[in-house]
Amino acid sequence: MPNVENAEQNLEGQRCELAGLIAQYCDGEGVVETAIPGLALFRTTEPSPIVHTLYRPALCIMAQGQKVVRLEGEVYCYDPLHYLVASVTLPVTGEVTVAAVEQPYLSLRLDIDTAELASLIASAGPIGVPNQGSGRGLHVDRLDAPLLDAVLRLVRLLDNPRDIAMLAPLVQREILYRLLHSPQGQLLRDIATADSQAHRVNRAIEWLNQHYGEPLRIEELAKVANLSTSTLHHRFKALTAMSPLQYQKQLRLQEARRLMLCENLDVSSAGYRVGYESPSQFSREYSRLFGEPPVRDLARLRNAV
Repeated sequence: MPNVENAEQNLEGQRCELAGLIAQYCDGEGVVETAIPGLALFRTTEPSPIVHTLYRPALCIMAQGQKVVRLEGEVYCYDPLHYLVASVTLPVTGEVTVAAVEQPYLSLRLDIDTAELASLIASAGPIGVPNQGSGRGLHVDRLDAPLLDAVLRLVRLLDNPRDIAMLAPLVQREILYRLLHSPQGQLLRDIATADSQAHRVNRAIEWLNQHYGEPLRIEELAKVANLSTSTLHHRFKALTAMSPLQYQKQLRLQEARRLMLCENLDVSSAGYRVGYESPSQFSREYSRLFGEPPVRDLARLRNAV
């Protein structure tokens, strides 16, 4: 058992170093976009309310604290021993559940570049990608030393800015390589491989993100994905836990909320902007998602700020 104990001690040492680095670069609350493209750090000293947000493809690693992410009723909990991967763009809710002044919540997000992933797969050739994942576009797995070591080396580069341009892409490529060997590896490979079904469904997902305000015709979306309507519906739900219509609805409502909160649009204008033709339907669906009618929800959010 000494080897197991040594491995656990090494992992804990790496975690502590990562926590120290994140704390060093996050001297206040909130998100810090770093000098390394695609790498963001986050710190908070108190648990957060439930936040509706859009997860882009990314690796999320926590050095301290705990967080719960929900996707259509499915619950994903992660902590310093587990990491989270979003393989496709997903509307989710997130909630920091463990954080304190003495022990802040400290985490990082590293964007996953699908084009870089495809380049890695093409150059590496067969690399024995496992096929253990659920097929869902959100996944939590146990953190291991090789992945944490690579992430730690990437964050250390923030102390040596002149090295970032040359070394950061190499370390990011190693991180992608290690993710390909994770239980989510086959799905990541499929999404990055042109003409696979997962790649085609991801095309439909990205099309919806760009055209959420337009009327949704499933036949046209199936043409975008180059899939039959039944296959698109089945594979879309397998990836996102929702139908294309449910997915579009969440995109619309999250964007309408942002427009009212950040751009001071009134309820009707925000609803029309994101594609609703009926203010009453917009208010009903907004209440179902956020728990309150738009005016009451916005007043609560502004008071909280």
